[in-house]
Formats: sequence, C-alpha cells, structure tokens
Amino acid sequence: MKINNGKNYKPKLSVLAALIFASLSAYHSSARADDIEFNTDVLDLKDRDNISLDQFSKAGYLMPGDYSLTIKVNGQSLGGEKTITYYQDDKDPKNSLVCIPQDIAAQLGLKDKYFKKLKWAHDGQCLDMSSLDGMTATGNLGTSSLDVMIPQAYMEYTSDNWDPPSRWDNGIPGIIFDYNLNAMTGKNHSDYDSGRSYDVSGNGTTGLNIGPWRFRAEWQGSLDHDSGDSEGTDTNFDWNQIYAYRPISSIKSKLTVGETYYNSDVFDSFRFVGGSLESDDSMLPPNLRGYAPEVVGVAKSNAKVTVSQKGRVLYETQVAPGPFRIQDLSDAVSGRLDVRIEEQNGEVQQFTVNTSDIPYLSRPGSLRYKLALGKPEGYEYKSYDGDTEGDYDHDTYTDLHHTYGAPMFAAGEFSWGVNSGWSLYGGAIGGEDYNALSIGVGRDLFQYGALAFDISASSAKVPYEDHKLTGTSYRLSYSKDFDDYDSQITFAGYRFSTRDFMTMDEYLDAHEENSSLDNDKQLYTITMNKQFRDLAMSIYLNYSHETYWDSPKNNNFSMSISKNFDIWGLRNLSASLTAYKNQYRAVDDYGSYLSLSVPIGDNSTVSVYSTVSNSHNSNEVSYFHNIDSNNSYQLSTGASDGDATARAYFTHLGDRAEVDANASYQSGDSNNFGLTVRGGMTATTKGVALHRMNDMGGTRLLIDADGVADVPVESTGAVTRTNLFGKAVLGDLNSYYRSAASVDLDKLGDSVDVSNTVVQATLTEGAIGYRQFSVVSGEKAMATVSMADGTTPPFGATVFNEQSHQTGIINDNGSVYLSGIKPNGKMAVKWNGEVCDISLPATLPGQASALLLPCTGLRDDTPVSTKQ
Repeated sequence: MKINNGKNYKPKLSVLAALIFASLSAYHSSARADDIEFNTDVLDLKDRDNISLDQFSKAGYLMPGDYSLTIKVNGQSLGGEKTITYYQDDKDPKNSLVCIPQDIAAQLGLKDKYFKKLKWAHDGQCLDMSSLDGMTATGNLGTSSLDVMIPQAYMEYTSDNWDPPSRWDNGIPGIIFDYNLNAMTGKNHSDYDSGRSYDVSGNGTTGLNIGPWRFRAEWQGSLDHDSGDSEGTDTNFDWNQIYAYRPISSIKSKLTVGETYYNSDVFDSFRFVGGSLESDDSMLPPNLRGYAPEVVGVAKSNAKVTVSQKGRVLYETQVAPGPFRIQDLSDAVSGRLDVRIEEQNGEVQQFTVNTSDIPYLSRPGSLRYKLALGKPEGYEYKSYDGDTEGDYDHDTYTDLHHTYGAPMFAAGEFSWGVNSGWSLYGGAIGGEDYNALSIGVGRDLFQYGALAFDISASSAKVPYEDHKLTGTSYRLSYSKDFDDYDSQITFAGYRFSTRDFMTMDEYLDAHEENSSLDNDKQLYTITMNKQFRDLAMSIYLNYSHETYWDSPKNNNFSMSISKNFDIWGLRNLSASLTAYKNQYRAVDDYGSYLSLSVPIGDNSTVSVYSTVSNSHNSNEVSYFHNIDSNNSYQLSTGASDGDATARAYFTHLGDRAEVDANASYQSGDSNNFGLTVRGGMTATTKGVALHRMNDMGGTRLLIDADGVADVPVESTGAVTRTNLFGKAVLGDLNSYYRSAASVDLDKLGDSVDVSNTVVQATLTEGAIGYRQFSVVSGEKAMATVSMADGTTPPFGATVFNEQSHQTGIINDNGSVYLSGIKPNGKMAVKWNGEVCDISLPATLPGQASALLLPCTGLRDDTPVSTKQ
C-alpha cells in the first residue's frame, strides 16, 4: 500500500476499526494456539449479531474462495500472480486450508529426494503442508501474497541473484521487434570528404517466442548519400541470420538450428547453416560463468563506432569525443572482431580485437561440450576507396548468405574436469576436404593463476593445390588475479601456427578465392589492470601483436591511467591519460587523450581535455550535467587544428526508446548532426508496449499494472512508466539471473495504491516474462452499503474490486471507506461464503458527500472446487 507522506491522506477507517477491534479482543484458550476469540461486548455496535469475523479468528486465515496471490518462497517471488484456492477444513469448520497445486509445488525449489516425500490432499489436487516438518504457507491479502516458508535443508542451491532450474521461467508467447538506428548528416570541407552528405544505418532483431523456442531473424541495412559523389545514393539491406534456439535445462544446454556461428573455445569461430547443441555457461551460478570481451578506443570527435564479425554488426553506437569502452557485448561472442570508428568529418579508424579467452577449465568430474553439424556459410567481397590516411582499400562484406561449395562438416569439443586442479580439453572438425584436431590441458595453479596449453593440427584440400595442406598450431594461455597487489592479468597468451595450418575460416576464404591470404603466423596478447588504492590510481593496459604469413602485421596497444584526488579545497577531482597505437594493414593510427574533471555539485562536472592523434590535435572544455536519472547532456567548446569547435551531446532514456543526439561545428571545416535511437516493441496476448532495448532479441519482462497508466516501475536503476494500457516492458535483463522490478512509491500518484510493490523473475534466454502488480486506481470516499431488504452486510465483510483486490472492510451500519472508486465500476462484498454486487454511479459525488450503494444479487460464494 502506498504511503502518501501526509499529502491528502485519509485513513481507511474500516481497516483501522478492524485492527483496533482485534487489539482489544480477548484471547481464550482453545485446541489450537493460533485460535482467536473476540469479546464483541467491547464493540460499540447496534447489531451485535450481524458480525463476520472469521477472517480474523486465526493468524493468516482466509475465507474459502479463490484469490490472486503472488507466491513467495522464503521471501523470494516465484513469479506473477496465480489463482490460489482456499478450501474448508473438514476437521475444523473455523479453519481453511490453502491449495497449492502440483505445478506450483514443482517450482518451490525442493531437492529431488524431498520433493518425492511430498503428500497430496483434497483428492490429490493440493499439497499437504504437513509433508515436511517446518513447511508453512500463510496468505496475506495486504501484500497479495502467499508466503511459503521452507527450511533451507530441503532446498536446492540458491544465491542472492540465482535460482535453481525448477524456478526458471520460459515466459509467455509473443512477437518482438528490436532496432538500433543511426543517422548522421553534415557538410565537410576536409581532405577526407567534401560537400553535404548523410547516411542512415540500422540493425535489429525480429522474433517469435513459443514455449521454450525462440525464433529470430537479424537484419542490417544502410543508406549513404554524398552530394560530392558521382555514384549518388548507395543502399543495402540484408537478413544476417535466421535461426531458432531453445534451452534444455535438464542438461544445462542450448539447442540452436538455422544460420549461426560455431563459437568455439578450442578452434576459431566460423559461420554455418545447421544445428548445434552446447553446454550453456549462463545456466550456471554467476560465479561459474564465462568471459565477455570488451572493446576500447578513443574517438577524436562525435563518432559512430561499429563492432562487427565477418560482416555481421554486433554493436553500433555513437560516442562523444574521448576514450570509450564497450563492455556489454554478449559472452557468447568469441573470435576476431572488426572495430570501425567513423568520425563526423569522414575520417575512419579501423582495428581488430581478438577475444579469445583461456580455454575453459571445468569443475572436478564435470563435462562440458559443444556439438555441431551443418554446412559452412561465407561472404562475397567488394572493395571501395579507403577513407583513412594512406588511401588503401577496405574489404566489406555484402552478401551474408553465400554458401560455399564445401561439403557438410561435423564438429565437437569438450572440457573434462579431471580433478581439482587439472582439466583435459580438445575437439575435432571433420569434413571431406577439411579436418582439424586439437588436444589440450589446463591447470588451475590456484594462487599462481591458471595455465592452459594446446596443440591443433589441420588438413585441408584447396583448389589451388594438388595436395592437402597440413599444419600445426601451438597455443599457451595464462590468467591471474594478484589480489595482494590489486592487479589482474585478465588474459595473456601466445600462439604460433605453421604456414600450412588453416582454421576453418581461413580454409573457407582460400576455397573461395583460390589463394591463401591472411593466414595467421604469430599472435601474442596481454590485458592487465593494476589498482593503487593508497594513491587512488589505476592503470589499464592492453596489447596484441599479430603476424601473418602473406600479409602485413597488426599491432594494437592502449594504456589508460586514472587518478582521483583533492586539491585547493576541491574534492573528488579526477585526471586520466589514455594513449594508443593501432596498426592495421600497414597503416598506423596513434594518439593520446588527457583530461581533468572537476565535479560541481551532485549532478554536474566541468572537464578540460586535450587530444593528439597523428597530425591532429584539439583542446576543449566541456560541461556535463545529469538532469535526472533519465536525461543528461554535455556541451563542449575549444579548438581543433587551429579552428574553433563546438559540440553538444544529449542522452534521453525514454520509456519507449533510448535517444542519443549530438551536434558539432568546426569553423571552416564541418558542421554535423547525429542521432541514435534504440528500442523495441514487444507484443503478446497480455499486452503490447514500446520500450528501451540494447540487447536485441534478448530477455525482457512485460509489466502489467492492472490497466493503470503512468505507474513508475524501476529496474536496474532506471525508471519506466506504464503506457496508456497499463503495460511496460523492462529490457536487457540477464538470462538465468533473478531480476527484480519495483514500483517507485515516491513517484506514484496519490490516487493509486499498490499492494505488491516488488516482483521478481528468473527468465530463460530470450524469454518474454510476465509479471503483474496489484494496483488499485481511483478515488477514495466514504460509502454506505445496504442490502435489497434494507439490512447491511455484516461488520467485517470485505469489499473487492473486479481484479479481486481488497478495497475496504465493512464497519457498523454498512459504512466503509472505499478506495479505487471509478465511474460505472463494479465491486463485490464477501462474507461467510456469501457475496453481493455493488455498481458504482456514472457520476461520483464531491468529497463532502458519501456514496449510497445498494448491494444486490446475494448468492452463495463457496467455490465449486472447495465443495465436497
């Protein structure tokens, strides 16, 4: 129930009367300790015989009937509201028993051996709560919940944010459409471009959920126009991938069919059409889950950053000038990523990121695996004049559905935890013209880190050779957290491949192009962090060096140093230095970024920064301000290469989409504007809503506020309000994590009451969860309820609205303080197995007038399911 903090608050007299009256009642001994008998002589009632107090006679007592309740097990919600029946106890006419059906009992999270001990009552329909010592269930209409308490010894493993598989929710059927749109326009006068240009690009995911199945189709497209380009407007659109997947929770695995990637921990990633079955790390408890790559770089101006893999756009956004770090890529992504930074003056930076992680170690006795069967799928190429310094050609992927003539293949890999320190892992790929085998061993060195070594061999028949090419590759990987020194080597590794060794991807390229290019020779990489807590300083370092047998080498280096300090009475200042050098296809791009930030109040920061790159330099001062939790902006001004500059960047986390807008001006050079819109639409039989969404095609939660609009719902720190139909969708939820959503009571309207202010869900990957808040919306007023014969419902009778939410309790002479009053609304009064109906008038009286409400249609309210 909402607390109104004194604003126009009127106490619910019926509830207060019941509480006062219960507190004054006298307790008498009885056969059961929780029986309560009331001394009605202390009550000032005109009709002492017309009283209905059964619902107060026992702790947690509910009259026989059907109730919409949220099931909570040891305080954790199982999901949305469910219809729970209370039936009359045959052994005690003053007692009722809760009926927990078998499908709900299966979600309680009991260990198998204790679940098998459960007994069933009421013709096998309901759980016998005496089956296990200490197990109880108490109904609470005030919170619209059924609170089930179970001793922890009976329960499966749980943690603060993880539930056992018995509580995983596949969600409800529905259709999704998620999108990410970017638009840029401007007029440039530079060495890179001239004239006015614009481009619009986008990518997204459409999908359908049916039961545990997720059907997905990913798309991407672009439209480019340059007034100075004789080619005019260039457009392209393609469906990246069309596939379906589902979880198989019993074996903690994921089944995928269609166009997908073989994301391997042993071999390099490649794309194929077929099916795969693999262990899903996301189904494991959080501390046992895998690694997700991150992409770091520096933007020289407002820029668009695109992260892709073999032409498939994984992530695209626009960033403000300065260092950026993309950390929300899926942990399912592995292999080589292509990063493209397109500045608003047309300049382009490109580099690659290798996301290979240490091959996974497995717990003792456990076996993790991946199996795949299908046909490789590849890409056709086109070239265009480069945009970066050096005027080289880029390769871009234009046909994402080109299937090579290569035959079917089968692949598999495993990792077996031999004991507490050693893991054995390996895999194989088999086909008519390409075969590969890998075997490796991993060792947990405990306080010294983790080490892995593997050897891979390949044999490939390619068109330009009259014999098979065979080769080997060796890899050594290491990871270590130096807790005593606040340091982490996130990844360090070395790999060497002989000239004729081919990954599947290299084989496919050679098979298509009749030549062998870009075959790997050596790769070594390191990523590390170091914290100097006494100095409030941290260092981040990333370096990779990659050589090829027939192509120029690639080098990527970046280093960041940051420090917080106080000086001259100013507190919480921060300074940072970022330096980088990227070498991509024999073209060098290097630079540095230095900044100093001074906080002003709680929501604003003034920063001074300087950027140097190749032959460019800029110096600017900026002002950043958080308007509220959903809106922020940044204004900058300064000089770049001797020309005056001005920039603006605005971010809005809207209920229906996330919008980033930016504009920049450089005297004598360019003026540009950019816009990013990210969001989605989710449509189900329970409702439809537009919403924010970053993880396209991912897990989401549909919130139902009983049709009440503008209810503020908070999740992961951001607030979303329900739409006109009382629906809202919370996106970007972590799969297999326990996610929570709550009503922000401080922002809730005075005419709205919510009984269950928090809902929780543990959703499988890609699910559309559904949760409902018990919301009562409408006016509050005193009313008098009378029967057709002139009598009134008994003292203590309860009033419910059409959603079965309690709106009042009858006092003496039928008086009641009602909430949720709406014109032409319907309510019902229930007591002792009887019910009558109330019809509210079309025009409600003013605050000073009380409602006179006839209660008609008196009838028996005992549920059919509870009658013997």
